[in-house]
Amino acid sequence: MNDVDPASALRLWHASAPGAVVLDGFHALKHALRFGADVRLAVTSDKESVLALAAELADDLTGALRRSLVEVPADDLRELVPKVHPTRVAALAVRRGRPENLAALAAAPRRSPVVVLDNPRNLGNVGAVVRLAAGFGATGVVTTGDLDPWHPNVVRAGAGLHFATVVERLAPDDFPPGPLYALDPEGADIRSVLLPDDALLAFGSERHGLSAELRARADTLLALPMRPQVSSYNLATSVAMALFHWGGPN
Repeated sequence: MNDVDPASALRLWHASAPGAVVLDGFHALKHALRFGADVRLAVTSDKESVLALAAELADDLTGALRRSLVEVPADDLRELVPKVHPTRVAALAVRRGRPENLAALAAAPRRSPVVVLDNPRNLGNVGAVVRLAAGFGATGVVTTGDLDPWHPNVVRAGAGLHFATVVERLAPDDFPPGPLYALDPEGADIRSVLLPDDALLAFGSERHGLSAELRARADTLLALPMRPQVSSYNLATSVAMALFHWGGPN
């Protein structure tokens, strides 16, 4: 894309933005590129600074960024995104298709768990869970309810790592196969259970907990160790503890 001039880049952005995934900042673009995202356009108001940052933090991508980044005036960049990231980078990528995601979730044998977020409410927390799932090598993150796990604020919090794992919204009837372990205060201590690689690990929202439907579907209820009189952990912390107990990337 090195032959795209600034004016053409702006027209392409406005034409492509509806339905595209906005990658906000250098690290989001870095992760998306590393995990095979179809990045249609990447812009910056200071290309040399971005290339210097790449040379320091992600030299495997320096050449690709040198070829693909389009430098636009700072005022134009401010018009493209609600708030310019400190690294002065923004990009548009294609959202992964639902059929591709469903196939990846259903593939057997599954070698790492699927994280299930039951009707989550906080966009930032969902993004943090996507980052955790990507880091631990989980097969994916599935949400129930109305929240779109590809909402721009979730993608921002996920730092481009939606492309490193499966991220999809499903009804419980459409869950992939595998034993369902639901985190619940009344469950057995998670430390007493060996989590299989094909597990579905379900977490309720911080305020409301698991829905009655998902709790009833669970094959096993598990509880995280917690000091008496402490009411709950942050959602991302709970997911991290469960994935760490499973074992993480090999």
